Amino acid sequence: MKRLKNFSYFEPVTVKEACETLTEEDGAFPLAGGTDLLVRMKRGEIHPAALVNLKHIQNLKKIKSESGSGTTIGALASISDIQGSPVIQAKHPLLVQAAGVVGAQSIRNLATIGGNIGRASPASDMSPSLMILKARIIAAGPKGKREVGMNQIFAGPGKTTLSNAEFITTFYIPEPSPHTGTAYLKLGRRTGGGDCALVGVATLLTMENDEAQDVGIALSSVGPKPMRARKAEEVVMSGPLNDERIKEAARAAADEVNPITDLRCSASYRQEMVKVLTYRALIESLQKAKRGMPE
Repeated sequence: MKRLKNFSYFEPVTVKEACETLTEEDGAFPLAGGTDLLVRMKRGEIHPAALVNLKHIQNLKKIKSESGSGTTIGALASISDIQGSPVIQAKHPLLVQAAGVVGAQSIRNLATIGGNIGRASPASDMSPSLMILKARIIAAGPKGKREVGMNQIFAGPGKTTLSNAEFITTFYIPEPSPHTGTAYLKLGRRTGGGDCALVGVATLLTMENDEAQDVGIALSSVGPKPMRARKAEEVVMSGPLNDERIKEAARAAADEVNPITDLRCSASYRQEMVKVLTYRALIESLQKAKRGMPE
């Protein structure tokens, strides 16, 4: 670890004050959980001129849902908050499944959903799930608030489409449709999660009889940013959803990715695991979607 360079420190108590500070202070970074930012600072990878701690802004940790109006998650809600939330467990179990494999428990207790998405890691566990749930991000900045879809938020490794003076305040997720099943499967080097994904696959299926009415397939750690497997989704929607069509969709997903070879595994292994995990996740989603459907 390297010695930290001097930096200014601010603790705004309102969103407006935080936006003003981020605008006025050159080289300022918003600070949420700090599980990634502070580590990168200690390694000498980044050198913020100022840190703007968002933790004292009220109402940015709330998780709430109102019937027919969707679910909102404050950007400062921790990964553990999401994992243990009765609202999320009832409405969006996919997020609970994904949250349960984000790092160790100590990391989940500190890491925030806003920081996790704002980091724009290609290997994010939460991003694929939020993408297929059609989540929208509410971001605050010097020009006020604006909404950005999860499928439009990532610009590349470590980069979002937000400006330096903007930060995420809230996530909005619409109501799930009836007969919808979801799954998140992660391949890591250790069983039980706790490490960075070699491959992550999130799937969503809304079924009517034997055909999908809606589908979402999103992948992580297989390209420069989390991605939707659009061609695989087209395969799923092209006819009755049987085992052969699911296998075809899994092959299509593997053909869409552009993984790298690194110290953890090869590109060809990642590509093969996309096929395997996509198939398994779609099967799991299908089984969940069919529970409670009329015979």
